[in-house]
Amino acid sequence: MANPATAPRPEGARGPAAARLTRHEEGAAGIRNEAIVTSAPALFETSLEGLEPQRRGKVRDMYAVGDHLLMVATDRISAYDLVLGSTIPDKGKVLTQLSAFWFARTGSIVKNHLVSTDPDDYPAACRPHAETLRGRSMLVRRTEPVPVECVARGYLAGSGWADYRRTGAVCGVELPAGLQQSDRLPEPIFTPATKATSGHDENITAEQAAGIIGPRLLARLRELTLALYAHGAEHAESCGIIVADTKFEFGLLRADAAEAAGGDVGEGDEIILIDEALTPDSSRFWPRETYRPGVAQPSFDKQFVRDHLDAVQWNRQPPAPSLPDDVVARTREKYREAYRLLTGTELD
Repeated sequence: MANPATAPRPEGARGPAAARLTRHEEGAAGIRNEAIVTSAPALFETSLEGLEPQRRGKVRDMYAVGDHLLMVATDRISAYDLVLGSTIPDKGKVLTQLSAFWFARTGSIVKNHLVSTDPDDYPAACRPHAETLRGRSMLVRRTEPVPVECVARGYLAGSGWADYRRTGAVCGVELPAGLQQSDRLPEPIFTPATKATSGHDENITAEQAAGIIGPRLLARLRELTLALYAHGAEHAESCGIIVADTKFEFGLLRADAAEAAGGDVGEGDEIILIDEALTPDSSRFWPRETYRPGVAQPSFDKQFVRDHLDAVQWNRQPPAPSLPDDVVARTREKYREAYRLLTGTELD
């Protein structure tokens, strides 16, 4: 994942002022009826006095808090490996609260790093920032991050579709001939990727992944990834959402603290689900009712933003552009709608 911690704020980036946005409700035959809603102030970045910055990712600002980390999900949005010059109000809250929803549902499959999402439970140094943190932050356990991302794919889309058209396989996993774009796969597949510190993550084969993290750990991560995907996809489909693919990240709690980092999983080591889970940023969500194989699908994720950037023929080089107000409003509502459908509740 790129680390823009030292990068200047994108030119034209919109600050934390409250935004008056248009909410777009889907009507009959896809006609959108507009109503005005007022968002809470959007958050581009944080600088929390009294807390030690650990790193800044594309979306999250991380702080070291004793034996824990404080993860703050901002409203930044990235595309093509660059942070854009706009915020999407409520986006950080959707990512945090939806991840917490899934962490609670999947604890029987694998433990996760979440300690609390309530600033009242955080260490004293965090409490002066409670209002900034509320709804968009997590206090989490520190782990040794596994340097491979774990992707589960149930449908043929994105880089998987491009790989299949070129090779007849996805990350080395052979698939039947004659599949179309967006087809449901005969069964979900596990496709690892490298975790890039800058630039774009790269799809790799299982054999390559085993060479990085060890065959025992890879086998266990494959099992956990497919189990998490099966659980999430089943629930999402009952809510009207297809999870075409999704990415998980894992960390290790070593039984022997002196054991060298980066090796295969050892006896007594614990695998922990970290970062986020089954969110619009880490997943490709499609509306079930309009699903039609053979074409690209409308989505609840930031593909909507990518489509806009492609339409304006951005060259994908800095400086990253800002988004027009209508794209911000529609993207915000996509995130909020995904949360509403999956959880059955409104965003706090």
